[in-house]
Amino acid sequence: MLRYINLPDNILPSVAPYCHAVRAGEFLFVTGQLAEDPKTGKIERGTIEAQTTQVMENLKMVLNHSGSGFDKVVMARIFVTDFRFYQAVNDIYKSYFSPDRLPGRTTVGVTALAEFGDVEIDLIAYCGEE
Repeated sequence: MLRYINLPDNILPSVAPYCHAVRAGEFLFVTGQLAEDPKTGKIERGTIEAQTTQVMENLKMVLNHSGSGFDKVVMARIFVTDFRFYQAVNDIYKSYFSPDRLPGRTTVGVTALAEFGDVEIDLIAYCGEE
């Protein structure tokens, strides 16, 4: 059974035609999030640390709204426009997870992201019984 989860626009607006998350059986697939400020609907243009923090906060909103959390994440994919950002992104990213519950992960360098962001992250979370 599939369940499509969208956050209200006043919480986290969509910048394109997509669903914030889809629950498929025991897994939750969270759409890639950019550093979009939910209050303004605009991409954070500050440092990579500020962008990554906003991305993680957006992911947290989607996870929480979906009845999940970072402790349930089993896989993350990170997309960055410059690998010089790698360590800064790692430092922010890991602060959202318990050291003994880090998910699997892929990091990919890309030439561009939507809205000209510098970092985008999507997640897969397990929602079944542990």
